[in-house]
Amino acid sequence: MTNDLKVDVPELIAAIYRETLGDEHLDAASDFFEAGGDSLAAFQITARLQDALGVEVPVALVFAYPSPIDLAGVVDLDPVQG
Repeated sequence: MTNDLKVDVPELIAAIYRETLGDEHLDAASDFFEAGGDSLAAFQITARLQDALGVEVPVALVFAYPSPIDLAGVVDLDPVQG
């Protein structure tokens, strides 16, 4: 079975950054820290990503991969099997 709905993960993350950090000019290459991100914003971003993608996103990933394009590269899009 194929998934016809493709998600542009870097753009999704950038949209979440824009909303969370209140800066409409952020894009997929924007840096979380340069945009004023802090630990509270990181938790908000990961919660929104988990809701949008249905996968667990550890908050440490936002700090380790601060741009949406880098973060998208390490987000595991396969739901956790429990």
